[in-house]
Amino acid sequence: MESADRPSGITLPELLGAFSLAIDLGLGQPMEHVLRSWRVAARLGDAVGLAEDQRDSLFHIAMLSWVGCVADAPEVANWFGDDIAFRADSYDVELASLPGVGFFLGHAGRGGSVPTRVRKVASIMARGGLPVLRGIQSHCAATSLMAARLGLSPEVCTALGQFFTRWDGRGVPFGVRGEEIALTVRLIHLADVVEVRHRSAGVAGAVAVARARRGGQFDPRLVDAFCTMAEEVLPALDDGAEPYDLILAEPSLRLPLTDAALDQALGVVADFTDLRSTSRAGHSSAVATLASDAARILHLGADDVVTLRRAALVHDIGLHGVPASILDKGEPLTRTERELLMMSSYYTHRVLARPPSLARIGAVASLAHERMDGSGHHRGLTGSAIPMTGRVLAAADAYRTLLEPREGRPALSSRQAVDALRSHVRAGRLDADAADAVLVAAGSATRRPVAGPAGLTRREVEVLRLIAGGATTTQVASAIGVTRRTAGTHIERIYAKTGASSRSTATLFALRAGLLGPGTVVGTGVVGTGTVVGTGTVVGTGTEPPEA
Repeated sequence: MESADRPSGITLPELLGAFSLAIDLGLGQPMEHVLRSWRVAARLGDAVGLAEDQRDSLFHIAMLSWVGCVADAPEVANWFGDDIAFRADSYDVELASLPGVGFFLGHAGRGGSVPTRVRKVASIMARGGLPVLRGIQSHCAATSLMAARLGLSPEVCTALGQFFTRWDGRGVPFGVRGEEIALTVRLIHLADVVEVRHRSAGVAGAVAVARARRGGQFDPRLVDAFCTMAEEVLPALDDGAEPYDLILAEPSLRLPLTDAALDQALGVVADFTDLRSTSRAGHSSAVATLASDAARILHLGADDVVTLRRAALVHDIGLHGVPASILDKGEPLTRTERELLMMSSYYTHRVLARPPSLARIGAVASLAHERMDGSGHHRGLTGSAIPMTGRVLAAADAYRTLLEPREGRPALSSRQAVDALRSHVRAGRLDADAADAVLVAAGSATRRPVAGPAGLTRREVEVLRLIAGGATTTQVASAIGVTRRTAGTHIERIYAKTGASSRSTATLFALRAGLLGPGTVVGTGVVGTGTVVGTGTVVGTGTEPPEA
């Protein structure tokens, strides 16, 4: 079986379920809102006779209906300020109504000066709401495009284009009404709103909002059915149900993606995530290419290269939880805004935490902003706590970011970006080997010689042989003529590149790699007088275990 055709262990529904958690953040809702809405729609669908062959379509429509909010996030931020707050507040009002008009005008220019807000309101009114209409059209077009790129059926793509329709025909596209709207979409319309109201006002509140919008936004038949069985349809907020178990309980949603199909799907997620900011178009794919090429230069294992490339594609998925007004701000961020931006790596970790096959990718993806000196986020890891895959991802992301405009600064030239990246290395923030490999991959540096497996340099192979023989950090420093701190850095890099966590596991790696050849005497954890380690290297007396 060709490697590209092997099952990846991840299904498309599992990936979309994870992506829906990021969309929840962008909607200003708690994680699993979209998944709970799907459960409501599916239960109600069973009651009203949704065809069995439409169940998987219902799932995909539920997961993707709000994806278009990514595509129009910069435009929403331009007109209404914080796009996440705007969407969260929109659940409280029926938009195609007089209060809805007041909602749009009340949010116009929010966060800006009084003159700015007045101009935004005047512009929306003068143009008859055209900016809002164009945003909705963009949303629908982008959502349908994503579904098509994921290989979903024409039925799903068409239904997603109806997401902003209304039962009474006053939605977008204007005039599409009643049963012209797919049943799956009508179910999602109702489920999306009642799930939110259920959390804030209980079952009674969910029933009340359904009745208030009956015959306007919502299908009357679905509202009537919902109101008679709301207690059974609405999932208890503390029912402990695992969403991914519910996904896999649907037979049509169990088929794993092949490796090639997973790579393609992650690429789609990457492209749509980057749409959240006008300055980030293509960022994730570019980082993935740089990181995977750098990993090969460092001779990381084939599995690590694949995991790193996939992690790079989704390393920014947590940006869905950061307002677009911050991402595209043309001036330096405030302290509060920086704190919000730093939360993105935590969100990435949370979004990709399940299922286990995806969590392995997420574990690396969430390391993109960690720094060797502990100054990164969100964990503040240091040195040996960051695996080599994380170090390469951090360097690739940092370099690519320097080439793009960011908050308060223009894009740097290639030469400036190289200098800036190297300054991060000198300051101890980025790993030197990872950064060098990224610059080589980018065509901005000459390839450094690599002497051993896993990207080990000649000096690192020498140090590995020393510690395999039982040398302490102090003894390594003496043997190779460097400071103890530099020797410790070498050992940290060896551990990171080889996946070792101790002298014994580093020794096993060296044995498997054939690095402990003739003339190398490996001890039992201590270095005795005159022990020969490596080729012609004599280490003095010592009994302490190696420090790293």
